Amino acid sequence: MKRFVILAILFFPLIVHSQTVCTPESRDRLEKALDFLKDLDSQQLTINELVVEIGKHFQGTPYVEKTLEIPGPEQLVIDLQGVDCTTYLETVVTLARMAKEGRNDFVTFEEELENLRYRNGKNEGYPSRLHYFSDWIAVNEEKGILKDITKQTGGIPYENHPTFMTENPQFYPQLSNRENVEQLQNIEASIRLRKYFFIPKDKIAASESQIQPGDLIAITTSISNLDMVHVGFAVEQNGRIHLMHASSANQEVEISEKPLHDYLAGNRSQSGIMVARLNPPSTN
Repeated sequence: MKRFVILAILFFPLIVHSQTVCTPESRDRLEKALDFLKDLDSQQLTINELVVEIGKHFQGTPYVEKTLEIPGPEQLVIDLQGVDCTTYLETVVTLARMAKEGRNDFVTFEEELENLRYRNGKNEGYPSRLHYFSDWIAVNEEKGILKDITKQTGGIPYENHPTFMTENPQFYPQLSNRENVEQLQNIEASIRLRKYFFIPKDKIAASESQIQPGDLIAITTSISNLDMVHVGFAVEQNGRIHLMHASSANQEVEISEKPLHDYLAGNRSQSGIMVARLNPPSTN
């Protein structure tokens, strides 16, 4: 009996329920972020303003890639000890929506994050995760969470034919399962059927006046079998739009030193941006 109690104490903090993984250290960081929500005047701030305030709260958080890629069946990973560009964005969006709803508890965070990260709002296995960010935008627009405003912000048609994952299964342990590969091939085919738009990087400066701080920024690529290479948030500094993001170059969450237009200019593989804007969550 004594041994069972010790094991229960050791493992209970890690597994919140059968499909969630969150270490005690990440749980502690999340609880501090949830407490931070209480200090925000959430009813007076817009959802975009909340994104900026919450996003800045995570500045300095270490950059760690592939935190979602854990062995075994797909689980909802909550890891705030280190974030990549996508998990940082998902965390901030989830917290901003919760703040607007006036909620700041762990269970709500779980539910909101799962809804954001997975196709039908539920973890139904590895292929149900929204792996391609263009797909992430489109599916979450269908859910009413956001609106893709790229076209109205000066966007032009974007040829979007991502196949990188299924062409390179060796990089993804879960794609050793042939069924997962086949399901992702079907998803890639569905992405190709949609119409997408992007703002070429030499046109970003001209579109800055239509981009609001707190908008979601997804950086498109000239690599033919990928859709996006980076994501973050728009913030305004000295009258220019900059990128708030988890930086792989500087290994932490930061605001780019250069304006967004200049940030992309020096990178050949970065072709432009897509822009999405969050909708206020329904409080019904």
